[in-house]
Amino acid sequence: MNSKSAVSENNRATVQTFQLSPAAAFYLLASITVSLLAGSSAPTPMYPLYQAEWGFSPITVTVIFGVYAVVFLAALLSVGALSDHVGRRPVVLVAVILQAVAVVILARAGSITALLGARVVQGLSAGGAVGALGAGMLDLDKAKGTLANAASPPIGTATGALGAGLLVAYLPDPTRLVYIVLLAILLVQAIGVVLIAETSPRAPGALASLRPRLALPPKTRRPMLIAMPALVAGWALAGFYGSLGPALIAHLTGSDSPALGGLALFILTASAALAVPLLRSTPPRTVMLIGTIALLTGVAITLLATTASSEALFLAGTAIAGVGFGGGFQGAIRTIAPLAAPHERAGVLSIIYLASYLALGLPAILAGVLVVHGSILSTSREYGATIMLLAALAMLGLIVQRQRPRRRYAPTSHCNPAASACVKPVP
Repeated sequence: MNSKSAVSENNRATVQTFQLSPAAAFYLLASITVSLLAGSSAPTPMYPLYQAEWGFSPITVTVIFGVYAVVFLAALLSVGALSDHVGRRPVVLVAVILQAVAVVILARAGSITALLGARVVQGLSAGGAVGALGAGMLDLDKAKGTLANAASPPIGTATGALGAGLLVAYLPDPTRLVYIVLLAILLVQAIGVVLIAETSPRAPGALASLRPRLALPPKTRRPMLIAMPALVAGWALAGFYGSLGPALIAHLTGSDSPALGGLALFILTASAALAVPLLRSTPPRTVMLIGTIALLTGVAITLLATTASSEALFLAGTAIAGVGFGGGFQGAIRTIAPLAAPHERAGVLSIIYLASYLALGLPAILAGVLVVHGSILSTSREYGATIMLLAALAMLGLIVQRQRPRRRYAPTSHCNPAASACVKPVP
């Protein structure tokens, strides 16, 4: 062995020494998903503070919330499948850096324009990364990756909402401290991404993958169609809690506490996350059915609570609805994601998130318009009734699919008319 090859071997050994193990890499990717979603929900408890300081309307609140979802979708459509071609690690690293930039903008925000700009960068970061993160976890461990893909988004949303609410309510410099904490976490995660091994080989077609398109592998299309109403219902409910939840809580409790403002979203998403381990051994279709029933029941209870002006009943209904949100999303992920081939995983997960974030953003903006022309109570009742209808449709679709008999195809006869005997297949 010559000196150059010896040096090369030593360098390679040094790099391998500092690489994270597959298990550590898996949990790092899951933690980044949590951080990205926590960053997206962190501003929720602060909307009333921004609104009081800058004097904007509920429509503006929902636009600030909704612009994140719209940009998230644009990123999904353009770079959602990029990691299938260039690898998971570079896509994730760029996303973490972009999220850190957004956090810095939020910490220094002094106007609606800055707030909107930060939300745009957050949408680019999260939308560009969720497919790569989810596919990376599936590459490392298919079984755990399926569960982590279902659990990480609600855990992140819950952590961001409650953590930001508590920091804003009880610690100084409320509109900056939250983002300083997030920035520190993101910087540590960026270092971790540099130290993980690539799990997806490079493949041709990177530039072509940037062309927006909606294409599901054939075997995933029917499961996606069945899961769609449950996905839309759950994420639309999360969108309402993430944008107008603090206003509704303030109306019910008479308190403008940021901690209470984030509490409802935390309960919704925390119970959604809790549903993942509780239902992990249940068949995916049954999980979706449980989810739709819980969503229907929970939203009905929250609507009853708004009529009775009961905070306790409202939070109890929210927890039940959260189980429905988590069940519907988990059932969809567990049904659809395992059907995708390795080179299709990021693209398929991106389409699931595309449907989810359309439901997260657009109905929330519509709700903001309705609040301005009506009231928070009337809007919440109309919104809740629509979600209940979607949940009922999802439940009906699952029941019909389960009861529908499978078609039997009788084998065709291949008898030779010239033969003395012809044995026909038994039907």
